[in-house]
Amino acid sequence: MSTLSDLVYAQGRSTAEDVEWLHRLAGDGQLLADLAFADIVVWVPTADDSFIAVAHTRPSGAATLFYRDIVGDAVRPQWRTQVKDAFTQVRMVDSASPDWFEETPTRVRAVPIVRERAAGGRETRVIGVVTRHTNLGEARTPSRQQITFNDCADDLFGMIASADFPDLTAPTSPRRGAPRASDGLIRLDVDGITTFASPNALSAFNRLGFDDELEGESLMQVATTIMPASRQFDESLPIVMAGRAPWRADVEARGVTVSLRTIPLRENGNRIGAIVLCRDVSEIRHQEQELITKDATIREIHHRVKNNLQTVASLLRIQARRTHSDEGRDALTQAMRRVSAIAVVHDTLSEGLMQSVDFDDVFERVLKLVAEVAAAPNTRARTVKTGTFGTLPSEYATPLALALTELVTNAVEHGLADKEGEVEIIAERDEDRLAVRVRDTGVGLPEGQVGRGLGTQIVRTLIQGELSGTIDWHTLMGSGTEVTIEIPMRYIERARA
Repeated sequence: MSTLSDLVYAQGRSTAEDVEWLHRLAGDGQLLADLAFADIVVWVPTADDSFIAVAHTRPSGAATLFYRDIVGDAVRPQWRTQVKDAFTQVRMVDSASPDWFEETPTRVRAVPIVRERAAGGRETRVIGVVTRHTNLGEARTPSRQQITFNDCADDLFGMIASADFPDLTAPTSPRRGAPRASDGLIRLDVDGITTFASPNALSAFNRLGFDDELEGESLMQVATTIMPASRQFDESLPIVMAGRAPWRADVEARGVTVSLRTIPLRENGNRIGAIVLCRDVSEIRHQEQELITKDATIREIHHRVKNNLQTVASLLRIQARRTHSDEGRDALTQAMRRVSAIAVVHDTLSEGLMQSVDFDDVFERVLKLVAEVAAAPNTRARTVKTGTFGTLPSEYATPLALALTELVTNAVEHGLADKEGEVEIIAERDEDRLAVRVRDTGVGLPEGQVGRGLGTQIVRTLIQGELSGTIDWHTLMGSGTEVTIEIPMRYIERARA
């Protein structure tokens, strides 16, 4: 299914600012649907003087009218005149009589979507229409809560038609724990006094320690009485509780956390009150704190492993300097380099929140480990990296870093021994594979022959065994050696999932 952006841009009549406005409105589609107890559809004009649906939200507390997705469909003939009038005349248009949709009586309201051309300005343009489809087949005596919800919906629709909603200065919704109308709704007047509190909202404040009725009370004073005097609170909380700004805040008391979202209500540009959505997010905040603690613990473990590996590398370096045998010194130096390469990955993991690393950054640091080899007498080697590796999970970053350290070291130490040359590392990544080529301008290998040393065995084991990839050595035309590594991305994506 096409995204809202794709559908809007395909009509060729909207700007990036229009799309951002529509995204914000669609993001509050569930709020509008739940308050109106109706299906909410967003339409944008097309080149053939019609309209196409770019977003649809079903109500969570009422039966939907559209059992099949209508996003991407053209406006139906029975709604076209109504939607077009709302768009061209910039006014809300209600259906004159019940509209029958698949043998169900409905009431339709079309509301023009008006956007400010500049933030804080009054110059506006109509960018689309939002329709409210109410199922009249479930008509029953409305409760006080349903009447209040409908009144709030009417206020928001009026703000949509006057470019007051959505408010681009409001923060975007968090991914987890965002309060919804069904979680708890409080209606405030212009002075911040509660005129209505849903049962769920009252329960949330009861858990915070407020045992009286909310109606008739100043929400800010209620928060003052229940919050411990010693606890520091969000500086935006007074503004949120008074209903003066479209912000979010948390209230904490008695081990309970309630998330608040305020939507100021305006009429003709003047503030007339506010909607405050609230939700008990204690368990969600507890889980988030556990995740933060877990992440900090994992980063500390990586930091300590890195320190230990660096200590081992230092001991190997000291031992190599004290070894009189050239062969023993070379073996210890290679072991030191391998341990240091693994330490680089753990060091990178200790700095981030994810168990994945930017391998381009890791490899830049790994290349520094071969500087000592490149600085050997009579050897002048340059290393050049092209392309990008991208992000890799830690279980793939460690073996790949170690394998590339071996390959680059061998290219410098053996291919370019006692001469001047270049080692080029080329990374190519797409959706299916990660390909890496290590190419040098050295003496090259006899075609068909590959080294049998410990380094070659390590590289084969890491690439073929741990990364399920392939590796091939061959001589370049003229001189030099090229090693080609291919790693299937499906294994990397599976590990990440």
